[in-house]
Amino acid sequence: MKNYDIAAFVWPSYTGDEPRSRMFWQEGFGEWQSVKNATSKFPGHNWPRKPLWGYVNEADPYVMEMEIDAAVDHGVNVFIYDWYWYDRRPFLENCLNDGFLKAKNNGKMKFYIMWANHDAVHLWNKNLSDSDVGDTVIWQGGIDANGFKIMYERLANKYFTKENYYKINDCPVFMIYELSTFIDGMGGIDEAARALENFRKYVVSMGFKDLHLQFTGRVNNIVNLSGVDGNTVENQDEVMKKLGVDSFTHYQFVHFVNIDRDYNEIIKDVKAEWEKIDRESSIPYFPHISCGWDNNPRFYGFRPGIVKNNTPDNLEKALREAKAYVDTHDLPAPLITVNSWNEWTETSYLEPDDLYGYGYLEAIKRVFKNG
Repeated sequence: MKNYDIAAFVWPSYTGDEPRSRMFWQEGFGEWQSVKNATSKFPGHNWPRKPLWGYVNEADPYVMEMEIDAAVDHGVNVFIYDWYWYDRRPFLENCLNDGFLKAKNNGKMKFYIMWANHDAVHLWNKNLSDSDVGDTVIWQGGIDANGFKIMYERLANKYFTKENYYKINDCPVFMIYELSTFIDGMGGIDEAARALENFRKYVVSMGFKDLHLQFTGRVNNIVNLSGVDGNTVENQDEVMKKLGVDSFTHYQFVHFVNIDRDYNEIIKDVKAEWEKIDRESSIPYFPHISCGWDNNPRFYGFRPGIVKNNTPDNLEKALREAKAYVDTHDLPAPLITVNSWNEWTETSYLEPDDLYGYGYLEAIKRVFKNG
């Protein structure tokens, strides 16, 4: 049976071990605070949901040993860690550093880094997320070339050197979340391309074959960057070629389709987007599947936009579509990304809950381990 790399994004906030997180989650166990205190917003709303494993500290290596075993047993063999760099230093690294990397069984699975380079606002603080200051920027996600150099040298030495860091064609994979934010921080497309080329050279100087640079996509044709550096760039594909991107995927269905409807209808549009990518993009695309979307646990007021009917059976159908995509495309790796392992406050997770139990993980297992 063919092997696939099923890579689930990890939102590393379910720990109170990061001191700066207390400004958002005062109870001291990370964003579990918002999950625990979530309430139903209307009749039939499937909240509150409870994690079957409890409100565990995912920066605890013993917890992560249990989670790694569960992931691998069901076919999830890669974790993509959301990774943050704010105010010239990392944020929420504890889940990866103290949990995953100290787990005795972490060699069972690979991991890689997605630099979540978006601005930090008060979205994470439920006491302020509904208010007029909810969108106030606390830390900027964009950084300049000098700051980027400091960041990537630290990151490459700390993570790329791990035996279980995920590589494609012997090149460590590094993903950047927001294309436009990265370019703005660098001061323009040319400067961004130069900074990434310097990153590649540094990785090669470490003894690696090269860097595999990956971006998360939004809608195709997302940018017109004429205001950034004076040169008009028409679409996402042109930007990625200019920056030397090796591949791209998505992070969440909400970034490129209307999610406020039935899951089966959403998947039809997801497949249409994949077909559009085939026609218009020259960059390899790895298919992405999201489990759902409902951001209401982060707010006291109701937030519209909820995926309906995202049952384990329907997730299985979507996963089979992603598998078929990989099987019919000449990709540099058999990689499928999934949102996510644990995005509880966005209601898009594989971890077992009191609604479907291990249903989502069993769906992964049926598709990728049982044939």
